[in-house]
Amino acid sequence: MSEAPLRVGISSCLLGNEVRFDGGHKRDRFLTDTLGPFVEWVPVCPEVEVGMGTPRESVRLVREGEDVRMVAPKSGRDHTRDMHTFARKRVRALSKLDLTGYVLKKDSPSCGMERVRIYAENGMAERKGRGLFAEALLEALPNLPVEEEGRLNDPVLRENWIERVFAYRRLRDLFAGGFGRGDVVRFHTAHKLQIMAHSPQAFRELGRLVAAVKETPRVEFIRRYGDGFMAALLRRATPRRHVNAMHHMAGYFKKQLDARDKRELLDLIEDYRNGLVPLVVPLTLIRHHVRTLDVEYLRGQHYLEPHPKELMLRNHV
Repeated sequence: MSEAPLRVGISSCLLGNEVRFDGGHKRDRFLTDTLGPFVEWVPVCPEVEVGMGTPRESVRLVREGEDVRMVAPKSGRDHTRDMHTFARKRVRALSKLDLTGYVLKKDSPSCGMERVRIYAENGMAERKGRGLFAEALLEALPNLPVEEEGRLNDPVLRENWIERVFAYRRLRDLFAGGFGRGDVVRFHTAHKLQIMAHSPQAFRELGRLVAAVKETPRVEFIRRYGDGFMAALLRRATPRRHVNAMHHMAGYFKKQLDARDKRELLDLIEDYRNGLVPLVVPLTLIRHHVRTLDVEYLRGQHYLEPHPKELMLRNHV
C-alpha cells in the first residue's frame, strides 16, 4: 500500500471545529484521537461553505410534492438551489483528492446519510430523508466507504467501515498505474479470505472475473472488479463466516500441529462462535502459527491484519 496518509473526508464539526448552526461543534474523540494519527482529514461543512455563516438560522428538509427542499423554518428562506449547486461542485473537487473514506454527521439536513427528518406541510416529520450534500456525495462516489459518526459507535459497523477504508486504498493503488494480470492475481489472492468472510458468493464471482482478466477490456474490468470488491466488503462479516475463514486457515497447518495445539485452536474458534471471546483471540493464535510455521500463503492474507492493530477494532467484535 502507498505510504502516503489515507485521505478521508469528514463533516467539519466532528473534528471540533465550531461550525454548527449554534456556533458549537460535535467533536468525536474516536475519530480525532484514535483514528486521526492514521489519516489525513479533509473537513467539509456544506452549510458554512455555501455561505450560511456561523452561528446561523437552523434549516430542515421539507417535502413539497415530489421535491425535498432545504428551508429555514423561521425566515422561510429556501437554500435548496444553492446547496444543490454547491454540493455538485464540492463533490467534483473531492473526487480529485483521492479520498479513501468519508464520515458524515448524522441527522444533518446537509450531511445526514440516512433517516434524516423530512417535514410535511402539516409539520409532522418522518425519518426517511438524506442530507442534500450526502446525497450528491453518495451518488458521485458509490464505492467510497462512507459512514455516519453515530453508526460508528457500533463496534461491528466501525470495524467494517475502517476495514473498507484500508481495502479501498489498496484497490485504488492497484488501479492507479499500469497493472497487469499478475498484479490483479496477487491482489485478489491476498484478499481471498477477507472477501470470503464477507460474502462467499462474491468470492466466487470475483474469482471468475479475475480468471477472465485477459479477455476483459481494461476499463470494464476496473469497473466490475471495483464494484464487486467494495460491494462484497460492505456486507457484514458474520461470526459464522469468520469461523469458516478461520477453519480454512487452520487447514493449512493442521498436519504441522500436535493434537494439543490443534485442540487449543479449535476450542478458541468455538469460543468465538459462542460469543465467549472477541475475534482478536483466535486470530492472534492463528497469526502465531502462521509466523512460527512460516505459512507463506497465509502470511500475505490481509484478513489477518486488515487495519492497524493499534485501533484494536477486533477486540470488540
